Amino acid sequence: MKEIFTLLKPRFLSFKNRRRSRTRGGRRLRLLAFGTIGLAFWGGTFSIFYRVLAYFQGLEAIGDILAYKLLSMILIILFSLLIFSSILTFLSKLYLSKDLSLIHSMPVPREKIFLSRWIESTVDSSWMVLIYSLPFFLAYGMVYRSGAFYYGMLGINLIPFCLIASSLSSLIVMVAASILPAGRIRSVFIFLALFLFLLLVISFRLVRPERFVRPDSFVPVVLYLKNLETSHSPFLPTTWFFDSLRASLSGSVKIASFHSALSWSGAISMIFVTTWVSSVFYFRGLSKAEVVSKRFYPFFARRRKGNGFFPDLLSGPVRAFVMKEMRTFFRDQTQWSQLFLIVALVIIYLYNFSVLPLERGPIRLEYLQNLLSFLNMGLAAFVLSAVSARFVFPAVSMEGDAFWIVRSSPISIRTFLWIKFFVYFLPLLLLSELLIVLTNILLNATPFIMAVSVITIFLMVPGIVSMGIGLGAIYPDFHSENPTQSVTSLGGLIYMTLCIGFIAAVIVLEAGPIYDVFMTDIRRATLSGFQWLWLVGSFSLVLVLCAAALLIPMRLGEKRILRYELGH
Repeated sequence: MKEIFTLLKPRFLSFKNRRRSRTRGGRRLRLLAFGTIGLAFWGGTFSIFYRVLAYFQGLEAIGDILAYKLLSMILIILFSLLIFSSILTFLSKLYLSKDLSLIHSMPVPREKIFLSRWIESTVDSSWMVLIYSLPFFLAYGMVYRSGAFYYGMLGINLIPFCLIASSLSSLIVMVAASILPAGRIRSVFIFLALFLFLLLVISFRLVRPERFVRPDSFVPVVLYLKNLETSHSPFLPTTWFFDSLRASLSGSVKIASFHSALSWSGAISMIFVTTWVSSVFYFRGLSKAEVVSKRFYPFFARRRKGNGFFPDLLSGPVRAFVMKEMRTFFRDQTQWSQLFLIVALVIIYLYNFSVLPLERGPIRLEYLQNLLSFLNMGLAAFVLSAVSARFVFPAVSMEGDAFWIVRSSPISIRTFLWIKFFVYFLPLLLLSELLIVLTNILLNATPFIMAVSVITIFLMVPGIVSMGIGLGAIYPDFHSENPTQSVTSLGGLIYMTLCIGFIAAVIVLEAGPIYDVFMTDIRRATLSGFQWLWLVGSFSLVLVLCAAALLIPMRLGEKRILRYELGH
């Protein structure tokens, strides 16, 4: 293990030096921001699950069944997230890192290099999922009044749970990298995007959550209980973890220990298999990653003759930058291949609305439909913010070390930022409007709510995209090996926080006047003078807020980029 520890030592030293290089004020601000948001998320998650489990405890006969079914669903979701995170991390660590040539030139066996990278990737891909899953398990322990045995078994089983997910992910990455004909390993993303899309759909359909809000759809009660108690395959790691936690919650030491032994034996076996497979496939895939070959889709890489899509609307330099942005996006397969994941998000998002049992709710159907349609504006805008955080916020940083070419080009920084804005604004506007229209159709919203939703989203999208471009320019990272990781930086955190505040402010401003208009229509009455004044004033404030969100971030981003150039 001496060679493995030596290979891991630079990681510890870089972390130590990074802490020393930061200013004390910046480190405290970062720690305070992340700590506050993390604790708020922890507290909110724990509170929600504690209330849900306490409610289940009050249900006779089916309370424990529902709680255990919820635990099973949580474990499946966590395992899927671990697989997803591990795949992305292994691709970067095993094939895309810039130091791979140096490391493989060292007098160290290939297997030990792989194991050191595997350990590092496992820690990087698992720590966040583990930390933010603790409120779920803590809620179960407090509701069921479990002792130290439950928490001990939880800690014992979390480790093999992560090791198995990491091993499976590394196997998928190595086999895919050795089979795919493309020389550059980034082409693997096409395969992985399809795989992740199928994994999301399959995991969601295995859970089938819509069944459990409609127990009367199971005609006999016995059939309903049987469906709730149906367990998953005994060969799944989630089943071993679930059975161990369930036994520890009830105090069954022998059963919990048996399933923990299954988890650990499975994890050790998977590590052995992964190490053996790496000796066969890893170097083959690494060799292909170093070879330049034909791309999967040469259509996107082919140069177009003439003026392209904008022959008369844009000047030569502006048109050149627009085409550069589009070609860069489609040529970078780590970017456009993630569109598969967005498609999966949209499908699941729409599916959730299609299975809502609105007609069985205690609230009047027409009122409930329009209430959900109105709140759906905020939810759709939040989904848009998440997508923008992945694609729009790193857009400026994606220029990398070649940013000097932008500064030496015959366009200003302001024009450069607005080109970035419009390239992302149009597709994101189309996506958000599609979500709003389709979900409102599924909810049978009134024409008034449909019009308000469409107009409000049309006003919010420019602000969300502008904040992504502007804050991406305020917090650029031109020297990062992977600029998309800037989403997890302080700038990305500020961007998501401002987006949430912006969306909440718009929803709050519109809530009162829209409620008055809707209730007036139901009662067949007319709006009073004060209500008209409130309506006009609220929507005027929304317009001012959206205009500020559009213009201010772009102006601040321009000033920050100019100061950045002067400082360098």
